[in-house]
Amino acid sequence: MFIDDSQFPFLADLRRAWPDIRAECLALSDESFEPWVQREMYGTGWSVYGLVAFGTRIDAALAGCPRTADALSRVPGLTTAGFSRMVPGTHIKPHQGWVTTVYRAHLGLVVPEGECALRVGSQTRPWQEGGLFVFDDTVEHEAWNYSEDTRTVLLFDFLRPGRTMDELDDLPPEVAAAVQRRSGSPGA
Repeated sequence: MFIDDSQFPFLADLRRAWPDIRAECLALSDESFEPWVQREMYGTGWSVYGLVAFGTRIDAALAGCPRTADALSRVPGLTTAGFSRMVPGTHIKPHQGWVTTVYRAHLGLVVPEGECALRVGSQTRPWQEGGLFVFDDTVEHEAWNYSEDTRTVLLFDFLRPGRTMDELDDLPPEVAAAVQRRSGSPGA
């Protein structure tokens, strides 16, 4: 289900910063993006540039995107953040997240015209450049990009009201291994 984002006033900073965040993302090389770990959900076509991975900062990535890092520093309880790209023809199959302590948000950076949207539960919404929405990742959702261009968003997770970092759910082994490789920190 989509969550009413008006209850999170800190999101206004990200909305205001979206042109700068977009510029930093577009300046990254294609080679700096990595395929999302759980390929069984999508096959090919979904890649990410990680900035924060389950509470672990990826300092080199954040240093390369200082305005994005600054905007993200104002998100209380930030647990995960990164740029998420879907090339034309990508379909992320219906799935449910496992982290019950966070909400997920998408800030539209590059959104092509055409069939490009996210379904959460029974609701479907297209992305919009500069637009932001929050949703419950534990509700079945799927995403697709059947347009002719690549879709890019800033994807980030933040703690649900009343939750703490000590309550974060354990990561599936393949995700934990990818976080450790990317961040260089053991046991991440």
